[in-house]
Amino acid sequence: MLKESTRSVDQADRSETVRAGEFWMNTVKKGDIFRITDLKGNQAVDTLFFNANNPYERYSAFDTVREQGNLYLTTGTALLSDEGNPMLTIVADTCGRHDTLGGACAGESNTVRYALDKKSMHSCRDSWLLAVNQRDEWGLTKRDITHNINFFMNVPVTPKGGLTFEDGISAPGKYVELVAEMDVLVLISNCPQLNNPCNGYDPTPIELTVWYLTS
Repeated sequence: MLKESTRSVDQADRSETVRAGEFWMNTVKKGDIFRITDLKGNQAVDTLFFNANNPYERYSAFDTVREQGNLYLTTGTALLSDEGNPMLTIVADTCGRHDTLGGACAGESNTVRYALDKKSMHSCRDSWLLAVNQRDEWGLTKRDITHNINFFMNVPVTPKGGLTFEDGISAPGKYVELVAEMDVLVLISNCPQLNNPCNGYDPTPIELTVWYLTS
């Protein structure tokens, strides 16, 4: 469901740009508002969420899809953990639909889907592995890279139950805004994929904005 935010970026407490192919790993406190903006349009933003106070609890696509009865995420969706607890709620969305089924690109999937010589191309899984190794204070490893959300990504389900990667439905300046229902650790890979239309074959930067609870 499309819904615009009443918040102004000029009044945000934090705002930064993340280039295509880079990761972003930070905490968002309970009650804070977190916005992801697709600056150029048609850019996939692969995102993992963890309980910042207990990273063994993390986002669950299964629980989220089951409880909301919808395959796609948009305004009003509560993102649930693998313990059934609300982690964040989408409170504004100018794109209208986000994927949580398609997973993230990796060297292995690039090889299977495209060609053997694509394995060495940078992927979201590479970004996440780099993040958990550089930011080892959280104690995360490759075993913790599980369910993710692909914000702005268009992955329709076929009549036979398959998934396809299609041109994005986002556009420059579209955003999704969430309120944290607990202290969350956010791990983003701004997707570098060049082999399918999820990024329009041209990965671009995103903007991340946070408004603190006391604002």
